[in-house]
Amino acid sequence: MENYSNTTFLGGTCNESTWREELIERLNDKVEYFNPVVDDWTPECQIKEDKVRDEGRYVLFVITSQMTGVFSIAEVVDCSNKRPESTLFCVLPDGFNEGELRSLKATANMVKRNGAKVFETLEEIAIFLNSAYK
Repeated sequence: MENYSNTTFLGGTCNESTWREELIERLNDKVEYFNPVVDDWTPECQIKEDKVRDEGRYVLFVITSQMTGVFSIAEVVDCSNKRPESTLFCVLPDGFNEGELRSLKATANMVKRNGAKVFETLEEIAIFLNSAYK
């Protein structure tokens, strides 16, 4: 069984959002990450995703306006309660309306109050992860 204790889980918006690729381009070669987006989703993929999310060094959730469901929001709140020291959250505001942004900001504040780290840009996340994986 693989060990994911040094891996960063790249959770959050899917739906052809490009944030993962944009972030990965900014990461140094020491950062270990798991991208859960695959072409063919299988039960084995779900098992691996759950394992990395539960055991990884960091769980990152980036939310973009391409989000169509709300499960990532539930996941980040859950992780910020269970593992605040390893939970990272970011909302990329482009494309959200004012009401959505208010709600997402309230969520970010809740996650932060729980002890997790909240970022405003992919660059801030990259700086944090690159520093953490020296």
